[in-house]
Amino acid sequence: LRVGMGIGSICTTQEVCACGRAQASAVYNVAKLARAFGVPILADGGISSPGHIVKALSLGAGAAMCGSLLAGTEETPGEYFYAENGTRLKRYRGMGSIDAMKKGSDDRYFGSGSVMKVAQGVSGAVQDKGSVQRYVPYLVQGLKHGMQDIGAKSIEELKHQLYAGELRFELRSPAAQREGGVHGLHSFERKLFAA
Repeated sequence: LRVGMGIGSICTTQEVCACGRAQASAVYNVAKLARAFGVPILADGGISSPGHIVKALSLGAGAAMCGSLLAGTEETPGEYFYAENGTRLKRYRGMGSIDAMKKGSDDRYFGSGSVMKVAQGVSGAVQDKGSVQRYVPYLVQGLKHGMQDIGAKSIEELKHQLYAGELRFELRSPAAQREGGVHGLHSFERKLFAA
């Protein structure tokens, strides 16, 4: 069961339709109910780092959709182009964007028979991420680090910890969120990985 409404980086459903909810709450609550029926959960939306994959799995998902995370890799559709500052970019569009609807995605938004198409997504650009051959190992290693820090050797063990009450979550204030990221520096360079 795919869980996620209006949470993706290119999605405007929550603005346009006033539908959707926070992804963590949605994954957790749906996974708790779906577990009783043996239905696996796919967290779809809001995944922009290996840490977000860990959070989705920790909340009961069995897998995570990684649309924007993989957008910009060599293997994704589209041509590269350069921004004015020389950054190599690739076009990325949401399935609810007018561009995608014109190519046939309007069926999933009840728009194929409508004269008026209402966008629930945008088109934009993402920075070049290179090949998935180099990028996916970074994601896998990040996932392994997260699981290690939690103390779970497998997704099954992670789910056991969740449902046994051994895995706890904490709401963090905006100050705590800032402290959890890079801060207090004049400048820094972010490199995602080195091979």
